[in-house]
This record gives sequence, structure tokens and C-alpha cells, in this order.
Amino acid sequence: MHVLLGPAANIPLLVAPMGASAVLLFAVPASPLAQPWSIIGGNIVSATVGVACASWIGDPVGAAALAVALAICAMFALRCVHPPSGAVALTAVLGGPAVHALGYRFVAEPIAIQSVTLLCAAIVYHAATGHRYPHVAQASSVKGAGASASASSEGFTRADLEAVLSRRGELLDIDTDDLESLLRDVQLQAYARTFNELTCADIMSRSLVAVSATTRASAAWSLLKRRHIKALPVTDEKQHVIGIVTRADLVGKRAFGKAPGLTSPVQRWFRRSVTPAPLVGALMNVDVQTVEGTTPIVELVPVFANYGHHHIPVLDSQQRLAGMITQADLIAGLYRQAYARQRTAA
Repeated sequence: MHVLLGPAANIPLLVAPMGASAVLLFAVPASPLAQPWSIIGGNIVSATVGVACASWIGDPVGAAALAVALAICAMFALRCVHPPSGAVALTAVLGGPAVHALGYRFVAEPIAIQSVTLLCAAIVYHAATGHRYPHVAQASSVKGAGASASASSEGFTRADLEAVLSRRGELLDIDTDDLESLLRDVQLQAYARTFNELTCADIMSRSLVAVSATTRASAAWSLLKRRHIKALPVTDEKQHVIGIVTRADLVGKRAFGKAPGLTSPVQRWFRRSVTPAPLVGALMNVDVQTVEGTTPIVELVPVFANYGHHHIPVLDSQQRLAGMITQADLIAGLYRQAYARQRTAA
């Protein structure tokens, strides 16, 4: 501030409300209260109101109360609500002789300059860190016919959302686009909840192929190739799942018990005698995602979609291996249930 206005300028270097503004701009940039017009408009309007009240009313307590009240009304009227601006109005009244001596210069020189500087810093910071600021509508957001087409017969459109928000007559601290995205996710979740008739036990593969931790990796590889599958659950003597081994585990760790070029029986025997194939227990993944047979199949969707699983063991009531579910099994189960719902509705 003193660099811009010179060392003789008798104005505050920083005002306290800018700290609260910084929290909004840097920590919650998606909030409507942190958008450019909110900070610039809110701070300038509140500073103007505060200076006016300090000039017209001699009692500082009355002036402060009226300044905050009028600042809130003005920010609502101009759609630039910014909570720290209430403190700007208070600073204009209770800031002391240095602030009072500035008069209406307080609006331009400390407040406007500091607000613009803080806003520019926030824009640069969010651009450097890959955040979306100012928070504008995403490219995927559509209105009118496009939104109507994307909504299901039991869903809502962007126009419906805006109409409800306008009827409520109050400001929600969430961007309309974020609210729309959230509600659509809730709608999809509610739709998915209707797929609760089929359970994992209904769609799992019951033709089980499992190995133990002491099985040679070469034998597991042969079993995978012979059965045309990509993963084997690993169980203990009580049929409890203790791990899973996939083709990727075996290929990535060269666990076949032979190397390329060792084609003759003598060469293969010699290699096995020197470096025998490792055991499955040394190669398996012990962090196994399992489900109960009674689990609705809809609960598998986020497991497959978000965590990269391709094969999920299914357990019975005694926590023993009962079956295996793949992505293909899940898709087939969802199709079956959707088809059954269509027939019932018809």
C-alpha cells in the first residue's frame, strides 16, 4: 500500500477483514460468497456505508450497529454478500483516528486496493494449483431442451432447480452448478437403490477354482490358462479367503518356473532344480475385497468403478468362499434386473 501511495500516506497497511476474505478466497473458492463480485462489491459497499454512518452518527455504538445492518441490506440488494464485509463496515466506524481522518478515501485507498490485490492473488494461486476460480458454470452444464433431455421422467431439470431456489428467497452457500451435480448424484443413487432384488449370491459364479498359499506359482499359472480365467482366490484349510492372485501378479514377477529359451525337458528340469517356482503365498495380494452373498448387487458398482477391482470373492454366512463375481457377472445381473423391471411396468 505504501509502495503505491508513497511513504507519506497515513492509511492502514492492512485491515483485519482481509484475513477473513483470504480464508474464503483461498480455502472455499467454490462458495458464492467468495466470488469476485462478492469481495469487490461487498467490501466497497460496506466501506461506503460504514464511513457514512461514522460521519453522520456521533455515538460509535449506534453508528456501528446501523453500519452493519445497512451493509447487509445493501449487499443483499446488490447480490454481493461477503461476510467479512460486515467487519469492513465496523472498521470504518471503530478504526480510530487514522481511519476517520481518511473519510471516504478509506473506501478507495485501503479497501478497494487491498480487495483487488487479494482477488488477483487468489486468481493466480488457483490457476497455478489447477482449481476452478472464479467459479463459473462448467461446460457440461446445459439448459433448456438439453437439460430436459438429460433428465429422467422422474428427475428434474436445471429450470426446476432455479425455480425452487428463487421461491426459497434465501442464499445458499453452494454454487448452483455444484448443487445440481450433487442432486443428480443423489438421483442416480436413489435409482440404483431400486435394484435391490438381486444379491451377489444370485449372479456369482459357483464353479469355484481356488488355490492354497503353498501352491506353486507355475501350477497356478497353468490353472489360469486351462480354465481361461484371470484370477484365483487363495484360501486356507477352512476355505477362508486369505488372498488373491492374478495373471498380472504372475506375469509381472516372472513366476512361471522357467524362462524363455529353456524349452527342452533337461533345461527346464535344471532350472527348477536351481531356482524353483515361488509359492502363491509369496505373490498373492492379501488386501482382498470380499462381499457377502446377501449383498445387493448395486453395492458392487462403486467397488468395481472406483477401486479398480475386477474379481471379487463372495463369502457365505460362515465367511467361507462361496463364489466369485466379475465385472461381466455384474453387468449381466443389472441387465437382468432392468429387463425384469421393464416387463413388470408393462
